[in-house]
Amino acid sequence: MRTGYVRVSTQDQSVARQMEALKPYNIEKFYVEKISGKNTARPEFQRMMDFLREGDELYVSEWSRLSRSTMDLLNTISTLNDRGVKIVSLKENFDTSTPQGKLILTVFAGLNEFERALILERQRDGIALAKAEGRYKGRAEKKLENFDEVYGLWADKRISATAAADALGITRATFYNRVKKYVIDY
Repeated sequence: MRTGYVRVSTQDQSVARQMEALKPYNIEKFYVEKISGKNTARPEFQRMMDFLREGDELYVSEWSRLSRSTMDLLNTISTLNDRGVKIVSLKENFDTSTPQGKLILTVFAGLNEFERALILERQRDGIALAKAEGRYKGRAEKKLENFDEVYGLWADKRISATAAADALGITRATFYNRVKKYVIDY
């Protein structure tokens, strides 16, 4: 079976370019995600890995779609090769079953990991600069319509912090942070 894996790093990004590139290959099943490739803890990636079997072909637009981690990419390729799955990267067209192909794959994987590290470094630098200039405020705080009510129940020890957080649709840590802010504001 011809399978395609398509990944972008954020919800804002479009998968259209990758889908279009894979169109000529008559892909029968697609796995599509909008999540970082920093590790393999990705739902669609895991479903794909569970699904692929001997004789299947996996198509990706480029190796970095499978992973931005050198070790994870090499482990993924090795696992799939051991299962008898053919892997095709449209951008980097070489045979990973040869020693030369394995060397090139390792170099590409290292470059992809390096590129991710540079992106994160630039992002941290940009945030630090924006904070220094007073332009960065962080993510907008989630509006909690019934916080007063839930806080009252929690303060009166009628519900636990976990129950309060669940009722508000936030984590316990966020609940406690809001409690601190709520107490300070009053």
